[in-house]
Amino acid sequence: MSREPLYVPAGHEKGEVMSPIQNLMYSAVRGLIHLYLLAWHRLEVRGLENLPPSGAYIVSPIHRSNLDSLVISAITRRRMRYMGKESLWSTRPTGWFFSAMGGFPVQRGSADREALRAALTVVERGEPLVMFPEGTRQSGPVLTEFFDGPSYVSCRSGAPIIPVGLGGTEAAMTKGSKMIRPVKITIVVGEPLVPDAPTEGGRVPRRAIKEQSERLGAAIQELFDEAQMRAGRPNPPRQGTGGAAETPSDAP
Repeated sequence: MSREPLYVPAGHEKGEVMSPIQNLMYSAVRGLIHLYLLAWHRLEVRGLENLPPSGAYIVSPIHRSNLDSLVISAITRRRMRYMGKESLWSTRPTGWFFSAMGGFPVQRGSADREALRAALTVVERGEPLVMFPEGTRQSGPVLTEFFDGPSYVSCRSGAPIIPVGLGGTEAAMTKGSKMIRPVKITIVVGEPLVPDAPTEGGRVPRRAIKEQSERLGAAIQELFDEAQMRAGRPNPPRQGTGGAAETPSDAP
């Protein structure tokens, strides 16, 4: 089955450097989003001391709402890059806008190697990158089956993963809804997960990626529980979490 054509501005297909105008636009839009979150959702952010002050890192949040990509921008004034679903680039206007916001497309539900290479390019250049481990919006109190993409990029590049819990976003805008409710939203930023060093020869064993994913899954679930509690919507008791899905083979 062929993929639909994407409208990605020239020079932005593979996570290339953003222009000064795009950087200014990102800062302006992010500022407006932050004001909106404070006014409409009584935004509370905790754990900002866990963000490295400079250099690359991979932000990996829980994903329960279309609001999540907007909400996560509140954790830092630094411009972050985003892996976004391909459909956001289905028209020229949206393709231009989401590229200006730091995004580049990824084919959801698979190990999109081209997108992973773009992610590595961004991280190796020293930029923060947002990657949702679940790939697409899920629902409910438990971290579902998720992908090894963030752990793969982390282990290949040496960049730490920053797990993040988002509380209240699903109640504010549920999947399929076009209405946004004035629900309190809370962000809880976890401690960095530093990957193991590559083996001699620069290879990253599948085992190391799986172990990083297991640490990430446990951290996200704990932070999600805390964020939901602080947002006034505690998750019910549970018995276990989801597991990581298929990862690329050992990295050279």
